[in-house]
Amino acid sequence: MLGLSTIRRLSGELRRDVGAVRERDPAARDVSTLEILVGWPGLHALLTHRVAHALDAAGMPAVPRALAYLSRALTGIEIHPAARIGDGLFIDHGMGVVIGETAEVGANVTMYQGVTLGGTGFETGKRHPTVQDNVTIGSGAKLLGPITIGHGAKIGANTVVIHEVPPNSTVVGNPGHPVRIEGRRPEGPDADWVHLPDPIADALKTMATRVAALEREVAMLRGEEPGTPAEVVPLRPARGPSPAGG
Repeated sequence: MLGLSTIRRLSGELRRDVGAVRERDPAARDVSTLEILVGWPGLHALLTHRVAHALDAAGMPAVPRALAYLSRALTGIEIHPAARIGDGLFIDHGMGVVIGETAEVGANVTMYQGVTLGGTGFETGKRHPTVQDNVTIGSGAKLLGPITIGHGAKIGANTVVIHEVPPNSTVVGNPGHPVRIEGRRPEGPDADWVHLPDPIADALKTMATRVAALEREVAMLRGEEPGTPAEVVPLRPARGPSPAGG
C-alpha cells in the first residue's frame, strides 16, 4: 500500500509537474500555483496517473483502472495505470492524448493535444513506444509500436512514427522521416512547426529538376529550343483580406 516514502515521492513529482507547466506554458507564467492546480487538465490527468500508477505497482485491484477511467472522463486524456511517466511531463491542452500500458516517457517531455503512444496489433509484452528525455511531440502525432524516440527529438504535428527516431532529430511526415533545418535541429523547448522541412516537397523538387534535365536533352537531340522548365512552388498562406470576411 501507499507508505510515507511513496507519499513524499508523489509530493515531489507534483512540485516538478507544476514547475513544468509554469516553465513551458506561456499562459501559466503569471498565475498562482493554486490556479495551475485548478485549471490545467493535463496536470489533473498526470496527478491522477501518479496515484493510479502507485496503486497499480502496489497490487491494488480495480482502483487504478477506475481512477484512469475517471481521469479520461474528466480531462479527455487516457493514461494506462501501468505506463511509466518520468518527471516534468507537460501535456498542453491534452484532449485526445492516449498513452498505452507499456509506454515509457522520460523526463521533461512535452506533448500537445491528440498525441497517441499506441501499439500496432495484438502482440503481448512491450508494445508501446519508449520516449526518452527532453522530447517534444506535436499535435496529433501518432507513435506506434515498441520503438524508441531518442533524447531531445522533436516530432512534428500529425506525424506518424513507426520506426526508431535518432536522438536530437526532427521527424515529420507519414510515415515520419528525420529531417534537419539548415543542417541542425530547431533549438528551444518547442519546435517551430511553421518552418519545419517538407520531405515530400523536397522529393518533388528533385524529380522536377531531373525531368527538366531530361527535357533539355530530348530538345537538344531534336534540334529544338529547350522550353521553360516546370517549377515546384511551395505553398504559402494567401495574402490580403480573407475572402470569407472578418
